[in-house]
Amino acid sequence: MTVYMVFEPPPPRGDALKRAERIAFVPDRFTWSAFLLAPLWMLWHRLWIVLAGYIGVSVAISLALRAAGVDADARSFALMLFALLIGFEATSLRRWTLRLKGWREVGAVVGDSRETAEQRFFDYEARGERPRETAAASPPPPPPPVAPRATPDVVGLFPQPGGGG
Repeated sequence: MTVYMVFEPPPPRGDALKRAERIAFVPDRFTWSAFLLAPLWMLWHRLWIVLAGYIGVSVAISLALRAAGVDADARSFALMLFALLIGFEATSLRRWTLRLKGWREVGAVVGDSRETAEQRFFDYEARGERPRETAAASPPPPPPPVAPRATPDVVGLFPQPGGGG
């Protein structure tokens, strides 16, 4: 089962039905299309800043390894590792871009497929509750203060502090 982060568009434009149609469900998993075809995946999702960064980092890696005298196989391997990183972080990059555009994270829902996740989310919405408030949730309370010990224990083979030895 996959966890889907749910984002709603920036403040109201149009009626609730159009707004509900624009809600984005971003899966939290490895993205094969981003790993294999990163620039096309970024264009598909309109991640312009991410695409510019990807091109810049790819060119920098290539030029730096070429200047260091690294052979073509090792350069290809390095770029493949970078593509693997993109595959793992693709959904994080997409969530970052949505937040940058003013979208609000409203919850998370689990489902076998996107359709199942959407059904569960809108079931919660119909009941007037949210699966998990993430953006507006209050932080957990701080831990209670701990009184300092008069003589802290020493770990290892060292003598106790203040001891004679």
